[in-house]
Amino acid sequence: MAAFDLHPNPNPRERIGFPYVVVMQSAQLDFLPTRLVMPLQRLAGTPAGLPRRLVQPLLVDGERLYAAAHQCAAIPARVLREPLRSLQDQQGALRDALDAVISGV
Repeated sequence: MAAFDLHPNPNPRERIGFPYVVVMQSAQLDFLPTRLVMPLQRLAGTPAGLPRRLVQPLLVDGERLYAAAHQCAAIPARVLREPLRSLQDQQGALRDALDAVISGV
C-alpha cells in the first residue's frame, strides 16, 4: 500500500459521515501489520474557528471532503480493500492537516 492511497472506510457504520480513509504511512513500513490512516469527513460547510491548514477541502470525485487529521488511527492493513485511487496530487493538504494537529499552527 502506498502513502496517500484512498480506500473506502472499512467501518460501514461510519461511511455516511466519513466515506473514505487515506493511508498516511510510508511504504517503508509496509512490513507492519497496521496502517496509519486519516479519515475524510463530509461536512455541510467549512468548519469555523480551526487552523486554516486543518480545514483545506479535498476533492474526491467532485465531492468536497475534509481531512479529519485529529482522528488518525492505526488499523489492521487486512481490513483495507483495494485502493480506489491515489490522492498523491493532494498530499500537501493532507500533510498540512496532520502537521496542524501536531504543531497547532
